[in-house]
Amino acid sequence: MTIEEILKAKGNKVYTVDADATLEHVVSRLVDHNVGSLVVCDRHAEHGERVIGIITERDILHVCASRGQRQLASIRVHEAMSTDLATASPAEQVETIMGLMTRRRIRHLPVLREGRLVGLVSIGDVVKAQHDHLAMENKFMKDYIQREGVGNVECRMTNAHPPG
Repeated sequence: MTIEEILKAKGNKVYTVDADATLEHVVSRLVDHNVGSLVVCDRHAEHGERVIGIITERDILHVCASRGQRQLASIRVHEAMSTDLATASPAEQVETIMGLMTRRRIRHLPVLREGRLVGLVSIGDVVKAQHDHLAMENKFMKDYIQREGVGNVECRMTNAHPPG
């Protein structure tokens, strides 16, 4: 299963924010859209919108812990965003992305095609896709075993000696 298949199933709506926006604005957008992150874009880039980072609930909590929540109106996204950005391509396998997200301990991953933002997957999206895929595979295997009668085959040991 690929990341593109996840995006087809869940949709590819991505909420973005400008690096100069305030964290107060970010919190409002996160709550309004019921999401855990916003992709930070440079809308003034030469060739259109360019992804430059991500701002997450966790980033905002770090700011609140170090500078106080009352400061959210005066702190800009570029001061708090994560810039060491991992990304995925639509063609990548879910297993690969799950490993990347687990190793780097990240929950949200922008999906880029030829440098352009085409979606965002969360660790929840990836786990759900993997779970659904494995459940379907399990069902097919059970159906096959029942249809072929493999479950009713009796195994006999030849030349077996009782213990003792």
